[in-house]
Amino acid sequence: MFLAINGMNSPFMDDFMFWAADKFIWIPLYIFLAIFLVKKFGLSSLYMILFVVLLIVSSDQISVLIKNSFERLRPCHDESLSFLVHTVRNKCGGKFGFVSSHAANTMALFVYLLLLTRNSNRWITGITAAFVMLVSYSRIYMGVHFPADIIGGWIVGIFAAGFTYLIYRLMFDSP
Repeated sequence: MFLAINGMNSPFMDDFMFWAADKFIWIPLYIFLAIFLVKKFGLSSLYMILFVVLLIVSSDQISVLIKNSFERLRPCHDESLSFLVHTVRNKCGGKFGFVSSHAANTMALFVYLLLLTRNSNRWITGITAAFVMLVSYSRIYMGVHFPADIIGGWIVGIFAAGFTYLIYRLMFDSP
């Protein structure tokens, strides 16, 4: 599966996926989501947004801890496979890939927003689901993660979001 996804490449898609995986390109989406929360929840959204920051930091650090514990090489670093791997702009990332921090962080944000909004806004759900899928797919396309790295990252993100939401609800008992 990895080689099939990674092997479907073109110069246009290389550029597109490179930017899709860039964390700074998504700043307008993050601003849009913050504005959405402020409009929907008013002043209490400030705590929700603070918890988003804590959520992303924790899911990111948990995924790094798992990477360093499992020490599974990224496809582009695995000598038995790297000669078959298409990388974008010769970027491979750190040595280890299980689990994907990009996948963990995007899924954490998606699930946390679903829990906060109780899936009440189809646009937000659709946009954030597409965000998760695009960023996750880009990591395989770019040769830096196996599909299992993505799934592992999603699992980390789901648990981090659930735990963060539980703490939020215990502290603020809203929305």
